[in-house]
Amino acid sequence: MSKNLYIAVDLGAGSGRVFLAGLDFDELLFEEIHRFQYPPKEETNHLRWDFSLIFDEIKKGLRAAGERARKLKRKIYSIGVDSWAVDYGLIDADGNLLANPICYRDKRTKDAPEKVFFQMPRSEIFEKTGIQFLNFNTLFQLFTENGANDKAKKILLLPDLINFFLTGKAVAEYTNATTTQMLNAKTRDWDFELVEKLNLSAPLLPEIVTAGTDLGFLKTEVANELILENVRVIAPATHDTASAVVGAPLEKSWAYISSGTWSLVGVEREEILINPEVARHNFTNEGGAFGTIRFLKNVMGLWILESCRKEWQAKGIDTSYENLLHEASAIEDFQGFIFPDDERFLNPPIMSSAIVQQLKETGQRFNENPAVVTKIILDSLAFRYASVLRTIENLTGEEIEGVQIVGGGGRNDYLNQMTANACNLPVQAGLIEATMMGNVLVQAISAGRFKSLKEARRHVAEIVQLKNYTPQSSEKLNVARSSYQKIESIFLDHSAVNQK
Repeated sequence: MSKNLYIAVDLGAGSGRVFLAGLDFDELLFEEIHRFQYPPKEETNHLRWDFSLIFDEIKKGLRAAGERARKLKRKIYSIGVDSWAVDYGLIDADGNLLANPICYRDKRTKDAPEKVFFQMPRSEIFEKTGIQFLNFNTLFQLFTENGANDKAKKILLLPDLINFFLTGKAVAEYTNATTTQMLNAKTRDWDFELVEKLNLSAPLLPEIVTAGTDLGFLKTEVANELILENVRVIAPATHDTASAVVGAPLEKSWAYISSGTWSLVGVEREEILINPEVARHNFTNEGGAFGTIRFLKNVMGLWILESCRKEWQAKGIDTSYENLLHEASAIEDFQGFIFPDDERFLNPPIMSSAIVQQLKETGQRFNENPAVVTKIILDSLAFRYASVLRTIENLTGEEIEGVQIVGGGGRNDYLNQMTANACNLPVQAGLIEATMMGNVLVQAISAGRFKSLKEARRHVAEIVQLKNYTPQSSEKLNVARSSYQKIESIFLDHSAVNQK
């Protein structure tokens, strides 16, 4: 059996990594080769990503991975790129990027949904796409663009844009393309009726390909520059959460939480689920690898805490996760709750001020102690997860028996245990690099190393040791759950009114 190596490039919303991986028999080799950052910056009146910086850093990582493989005397078979969703670049007829991609946190789409719904009803869009409404979805971004750049010849989402500059192939991988809210959930292709009705430049949309598609070898000039001859580029599940779900050795009837800047809470299904109740709860049917559907909901996630940590750090306060979690876990009583999915938490100038405002609106006091704020955020996330999982059970009619937490948030023991408590379900965590794992597994399946996703996941399950969290119950927990539910209902009722 060939001892192929694979390179996984994972781009998060602000930082990226390049890993070298091996999946020989009894092997699970994962080496971080390169890590880099690229915070979005204001440019030409928009918050944009520095694409040249991102691509240059990726190339540094690829070159270093090649050097490492040669030291190991092993061949690199392929490269796979995944990233966050919805953001895109525009390419002209000569293959040049016309401008740095605009970040989804840019304020240009704040009022876009209402304008779109004036032209096409919200219910009709959901019936076609099955995707939850977030004001930064590509649909709304393109609607605000609306002919702003007449030189554009192709629209490429971020990982597809990277692949284009690596191979010259302009395609859209299915899992990430579904997040645009422009694909028909049934046909799994662009919904050209929707696109044309909203005047979203249908001719610019590339061909849809599935996860595992071989895009060919690196372009000759790129291969020569990086000293990577005869290395292929495989489109993995290019949406990072889709890759994370691929990498998770999920048990039957278990849900997943991809925990990071965003938390994505859901289950893996074989079919879409689109009906008025799903629409009312704003759930989404995102594409998964190998014919699966990720039925899930976005929760604001650890972005709220990360933003507070930056504020504290600027004030000279110790913001290490270890200290914050240690101090938060030592606080016996619940200190209050926020509703994490309040839009004011998306990109406020000062996150703590947004938290103060929401607490006051719900009759709660604010304690500026970082440990207290940390506990409020994490407790609220856990109860929000529980609420979303209960809704999934109601919508699907299927009982959830446990939860697997994947991603960087899986290191957070306090949140993991609190999630088990809030959900009253066993929780497993520890697959920190699930996204990388899934990225590489799809490449390995494409290379013939595994015959199926089931076989690939079994390989992971036999090697990775997951940490188990058993739910704990108490009267204080029950009171806290009731308190959180009252606060959540205020915001959900408000959201329901806005949807009408």
